Order: sequence, then structure tokens, then C-alpha cells
Amino acid sequence: MRSLLFVPADSERKIAKGMSSAADALILDLEDSVGPDNKPTARRMCVEVLGSVLGSALGSAKNDKKLFVRMNALDTPHALADLAAVVRARPAGIMLPKCRGSQDMQTVSNYLSILEARDDVPQGSTLILPIVSETGAAMFGLGSYAEPHNPRLAGMLWGGEDLAADIGAVSNRDANGRYTPPYELARTLCLLAATSASVMAVDAVYTDFRDLKGLEEESIEAARAGYSAKCAIHPDQIEAINRVFTPSAEALAWANRIIAAFDASPGAGVVSIDGKMIDMPHFKNARRLLARSKPAA
Repeated sequence: MRSLLFVPADSERKIAKGMSSAADALILDLEDSVGPDNKPTARRMCVEVLGSVLGSALGSAKNDKKLFVRMNALDTPHALADLAAVVRARPAGIMLPKCRGSQDMQTVSNYLSILEARDDVPQGSTLILPIVSETGAAMFGLGSYAEPHNPRLAGMLWGGEDLAADIGAVSNRDANGRYTPPYELARTLCLLAATSASVMAVDAVYTDFRDLKGLEEESIEAARAGYSAKCAIHPDQIEAINRVFTPSAEALAWANRIIAAFDASPGAGVVSIDGKMIDMPHFKNARRLLARSKPAA
């Protein structure tokens, strides 16, 4: 996955636009974009979308996207109702907001196991994509995701908006639009935590959806650092995200040459290509780049 688009689960129009976009995944949102009084309606519509029976707006759309559901946080009265409603409709995964660490992951995993058994859904098939930096306390749980490993863990997403609210910050960006140090730290630690857990790292949303130049610059920075995907809040952001996070033909060709050189010299720790010494870190990066270029299973 390269792009994950948030859509309110109670808006048929926005869901339809999301379905017709080039996003690799849709996140049907039951949390922040849905008011308290509309949560039941959002759950019902979410289940209908997952079952591909929402109506004519989606009936003719080709649904080849992964569909995730962002549930409400565990400490709200909506969390269990969300899970109980959507698991039977078999989403690709659950996005867990305000996740404080592996203990919250395990709690949701236990709930999913029970509900999968209830609804005759294959055990372990519902993945979890936690948002791992939305509170100050969550920052201290980032090292907990690797051990013990949870097979449901699909990746890790960091978020700067809720973190700013939790800290009480006036803004999470400086006058030039760059993240200030606390949020740069959160972004870096999410990347390192995802690497430690051997899952994909997903970069946070770029909230100014009209500023496509700023979005592209931030996406390039994230991809250069090691992120493999980015979330979006508007369909217009998808083209830039997909373009940036799709490995170029030149990069893939170079990666294939590295793989071929090591295959031709079994057991070698270093090979030479065009007069350059290529060692194991380059080999690992080449394999990772090729893996990213393949369609998700």
C-alpha cells in the first residue's frame, strides 16, 4: 500500500468519491469525522459498504481497494459496538486510534478473536493498524510493539494533530510549514518502531489538501527517510502520494542489478557494480524496494 484515504463512514457521497479514487486503501472512519449522535448510522453504513451493498453510488464502482475501519478509541463507549458491528463484514483491518502500546493492541486482538469466532470469520484475518503517537503517553509505548510480536499488526501510523491537542500546542508546524521538534521526534520514533516490528511505516496526513506542492515535498521527505505509505484526507492528494511512493523504473533496475550481482556471488559480503562497492545494507535495501513494488497480498 502507498496511499490510505480517510472517508467519513456516514457520508455516502464521500465514500463514493473515495471508491472511485486511485487510493490503495480506504479508511472508513467511525471516529473523529463522525459526531456522537451519528455513530450508529455510521456503523450501519460502514457495514453496507464493506458488503458492497450501499447502493447505486457504489454499485458500479470497481472495488479492488483494501477497506479498513477506524474504530473509536478503547476508552470510549463506542469501541466495542464498533467492533461488534463491523467484524462480520470482514474488513481488511481495524485502525486503532489513541493506541498506547502493545497492551492496547492485544486487547483489540482478543476482541477480534472472539468476534471472528462468533461470525465464522477466519481467525487472525482481521489486521490492526494502530495510530501510535496521538498522546504524550503513547510515545513511551513505541518500543513495545516488536516484542511480543502480534501477527495482526499490519503497520504503524503516526499522527501529529491529536498529539498537538494532547500536549496543548498552538501548532505542530513552524512558520515554514515544517514540523516542530516534538512532532519530528514522533515521526522518527514511529519509523524506527515500525522497523523494529518489521511492518510498514505510514506517514501522517497533510492537512492542507489544497497545497499539493507542500504535500509532495513532505511525501518525498517521508519516502527518503524510509516510510512506505502516507495517509490522505482528500482524493486530490492521492495522485501525488502514489507517484512519490511508487519506486521509479530506474530505482527498480538498480535494485535488480544488486540482487543479480549477489546471486552470482553466493556467500559474498561485497560485490562491485560499475566500479562501486556494494555491500549487505545495499542488498537489504534492494530487496525491500522490490518488495514494495509488488502488489499487496
